[in-house]
Amino acid sequence: AAAAQARPPRPAGRDGAAAVMAVAAAGAFSLREVLAAFQTCVTEQREVLLGPYLRGWRGLIRFLHSLGAIFSFVSKDAVAKVQIMENYCGGEQREKYVSLQSMVEYELASGVVDLQKRSGRPDSGCRTVLRLHRALRWLQLFLEGLRTGREDSRTSVICTDSYNASLAAYHPWVIRKAATVAFCALPSRDAFLEIMNVGTAEEAVAMLGEALPYICDVYGITQELFAQHKLLDLP
Repeated sequence: AAAAQARPPRPAGRDGAAAVMAVAAAGAFSLREVLAAFQTCVTEQREVLLGPYLRGWRGLIRFLHSLGAIFSFVSKDAVAKVQIMENYCGGEQREKYVSLQSMVEYELASGVVDLQKRSGRPDSGCRTVLRLHRALRWLQLFLEGLRTGREDSRTSVICTDSYNASLAAYHPWVIRKAATVAFCALPSRDAFLEIMNVGTAEEAVAMLGEALPYICDVYGITQELFAQHKLLDLP
């Protein structure tokens, strides 16, 4: 499970905020890129296209990397999961992996999804997306907390609350404990908004307001699809 692969995060130390600002200045992440990907994710038929979904995740991973080691327990696993999905999307059965819906239909019909316990087979697309799906919920809640927070809001509290309401349920105690300690080293809300690379804090808040409904929509469609096929608790 993803939880078993996670390693306790390391606090950023006193220079954490400075490191964040340096990475942001280098243009390593742009919220605009994530917005563009998730904007094109959902079709008129309410299908989730995996190409834009994975591009959006690549952008979110750059966001996590910009914060240094604090979120490595999530970003390392997300990188591995995105790579698995990109291999499926570019593989022999690539036409089955155009959308989330076509993937689920194909993998369930083919019997490649381990529904009860892990086998020795490679991870299915369904299991892999489920892990990304859970992490996306945490990021969605965290970014929403940054958007609606006050200038003096404590990012450690926003992040901890978001984590406890999402990913924490899938991590062992040692990871949960280390994560909440590491979150205490997070930089200020203004530093986070600077990372977005879209201008002033007000402009970053406005773009978060534009991007988050698209991310929320993708999350909701995925949640409904996986619930319908009883895929939310894959081992």
